[in-house]
Amino acid sequence: MYMTGSDVNHNVQQVLDPELPAAEIASFRIDPLKRYMFEIGQCKVLPRDEQNNLAIRYQENHEPEAITLLVTSNLRLVFKIARDFQRPWMQNLQDLIQEGNLGLIRAAEKFDPYRGVKFSYYASFWIKAYILKFILDNWRLVKIGTTGAQRKLFFRLNKEKEKLINEGFEPEPGLLSQRLGLSHKDVVDMDQRLNSWDVSLNEPVKEYSNKEMINYIPAENKSPEEQIADNQIQELLHQKINEFKSTITPRECEIFEKRIFTEDPVTLQKLGGRFGITRERVRQVEKEIIHKIKIFFEREIPDFQNLPRYGASV
Repeated sequence: MYMTGSDVNHNVQQVLDPELPAAEIASFRIDPLKRYMFEIGQCKVLPRDEQNNLAIRYQENHEPEAITLLVTSNLRLVFKIARDFQRPWMQNLQDLIQEGNLGLIRAAEKFDPYRGVKFSYYASFWIKAYILKFILDNWRLVKIGTTGAQRKLFFRLNKEKEKLINEGFEPEPGLLSQRLGLSHKDVVDMDQRLNSWDVSLNEPVKEYSNKEMINYIPAENKSPEEQIADNQIQELLHQKINEFKSTITPRECEIFEKRIFTEDPVTLQKLGGRFGITRERVRQVEKEIIHKIKIFFEREIPDFQNLPRYGASV
């Protein structure tokens, strides 16, 4: 029997109902989050091969017990990710956990156990996607996603104003509209909306990241969760590509950027003339770089070759 997400959620809730120590009951009534932490602490984290077997059982036979066990084995992962995304202005961590759990269930439903990818690694993208979508949908005054101009302004306006002030300019709407490439009216309208907010709208997605949430606004041709997951994979790949470039020579780096990592590759002849080498030698260097980057990515990113679309394309 095929199970819906709500069926799985119900079964998980049944699992999260252990016999509680009497001394803990009173405090749990006061603090539901503490109770939830206790409950997920009772869930066994299964080894990778057991999780994969559960995924096979669900994919082939739609066994309710299999997907329930797979989900409950990863509830601590959801809690960790939700806690990473929490900010002081977010009053309820439980909301983020609930959304993350829905992402986890979705991951369990879509996971392909035959690709060789670790389930928790795959699920983390879906968990983050659901949490980010929830955050974006629940800002207090504005719903994101109506127009491209609003999406850009919502996350960049205050930051651009700060830049102008630091450069010694008055952040007038006209100057802001030029910097952002948007109309004067759009800037004025959004500035009036944002002035009543009490949080930073340029909050980074993570404290150690320079990526703002604008990077994760979904495109219209994909579901929000899929687009956010794609963006996270792309961010990881770009980070590793920059690390890879630091391991090769300047000449290799230029050939990599102008022949491999570009949508408009420079000709072999032009690069040969640039470095004083033959076209064939440029081709050989290009082949060596491709070999190096594959080895680098396989070492740096577990299950790299099994990431759909990405591993095969590098």
